Amino acid sequence: MRKHLRKFLPDHAAVRQNRWLAPFESTLLHPRLWHLNRHSAAGAVAAGLFCGLIPGPFQMLGAAICAVVFRVNLPLALIATFYTNPFTIVPLYVLAFGMGKFALGSGGEFVAPPEYGEAGLVVWLDALGDWMVHLGKPLVAGLLLLATLLAVAGYGAMRALYRWHLVRAWHARAAARKTP
Repeated sequence: MRKHLRKFLPDHAAVRQNRWLAPFESTLLHPRLWHLNRHSAAGAVAAGLFCGLIPGPFQMLGAAICAVVFRVNLPLALIATFYTNPFTIVPLYVLAFGMGKFALGSGGEFVAPPEYGEAGLVVWLDALGDWMVHLGKPLVAGLLLLATLLAVAGYGAMRALYRWHLVRAWHARAAARKTP
């Protein structure tokens, strides 16, 4: 599994030679950020899945910060954020909103955003602000719940996948030793 993942990850020397990353060399070149084992892979997947729900272009920044803080594999944490894309982000946010409504116990349905009308820009912006506040608590709570659920599930799945791969390799080596 490690050989398969290493094909897609940059090596340590390529990062060291990048002039844009030179100011962060002492932090980004820590060996644990580039070492790939079952602990760092599972932690990286969890960090990437958790930070993947951060809005906008800050997903990778959040995953990189989590990888540095928790000392897990940095490239794998960045790659794990790719589960959110223009096709999946809306369903994930709708799911998060539903989870937040359920967790907070607030009733009601999703209300469409206010349309821009003849009343003017100021009235529309005020209505848009009220609409965002209405969505805010359930959406934030749901995003935290969904991100935590995805991170825990990803961590467990990666540990199980790594374990399955190791057991399979052990059995293959044992079978090879028995065969003359």
